[in-house]
Amino acid sequence: MRPFAYARATTAEDAMAEHQDGAYYLGGGTNLVDLMRLGVEEPSKLVDVTRLPYDHIERNPDGTLLIGAAVTNSDLAADRTVREEFPMLAKAVLSAASGQLRNLATTGGNLLQRTRCPYFQDASKPCNKRSPGTGCPARDGEHTNLAILGHSDACVATHPSDMAVALMALGASVRVLGADGERTIPLDDFYRLPGDEPQRDTTLDHGDLITGVVVPPLRMPATYRKVRERASFAFALVSVAAALDVRGSTIQDVRLALGGVAPKPWRARNAEDVLRGAAMTGDAFARAADAELAAAEPLRDNGYKVPLARNLIVQTLTELGERS
Repeated sequence: MRPFAYARATTAEDAMAEHQDGAYYLGGGTNLVDLMRLGVEEPSKLVDVTRLPYDHIERNPDGTLLIGAAVTNSDLAADRTVREEFPMLAKAVLSAASGQLRNLATTGGNLLQRTRCPYFQDASKPCNKRSPGTGCPARDGEHTNLAILGHSDACVATHPSDMAVALMALGASVRVLGADGERTIPLDDFYRLPGDEPQRDTTLDHGDLITGVVVPPLRMPATYRKVRERASFAFALVSVAAALDVRGSTIQDVRLALGGVAPKPWRARNAEDVLRGAAMTGDAFARAADAELAAAEPLRDNGYKVPLARNLIVQTLTELGERS
């Protein structure tokens, strides 16, 4: 491991002042420290932000929920308001990692975790996300668990977060403190697709500090479903965060996001458009899934994700419809 400096920030201003070229913010470290051990990340300095006053969950006057960037995944999933009003989010968090890791991992760090693509995590292999211009061996190599939507010739990696998929369906925004003050970024704009710059996962500027996540109220039944290779401590092959509002037999509103299928949490807006105002039937759910997955471009060995995602969407929406 390459030597690095360490600084513990007590204020956001201190943290940003310490964040010079080559520095990384350090929360729980459950992803960053692993990547440092692998030689994938080599920061010149770690700026510890775990002592900053962003470890609370609180209700804003406008009814939105503010989740501080330093709130641990365990505390987030256990929070009474989250469990009762945002069960989709609690389920997504609890489906990730292990209890020990959730005790350390923070909300801000979860949003910023890097892909688990095996080529990205192996510093001896070429990887455009790690070393731009070196190529993407995953396209012709091992890509069974990689993207079918939103990928490019430069990168086919998937985003690993479960929490971010639920937040995407909830229409959450990220609060960021930067050189020009605080701003709020919708989560769909926070993440970016690889294009020809796969090394950039987000739209953050250098030195930007995540301070929290704002979640609008959700007043409809919602859930999170995840398909994985083993029962626990595994990343999603495909996951679905869904919410459904049915009046009589007509779908008034729907939220749908997919995980495990794209380089970012994937908001299924085409499917949502098909469903709003439609009669609640299995055929409608199937048409919506097909509309979203029409853009899928599976590679040689991951075409199974298309019918898997379709079936999971239909099953999840059917169950929510029965609850409605």
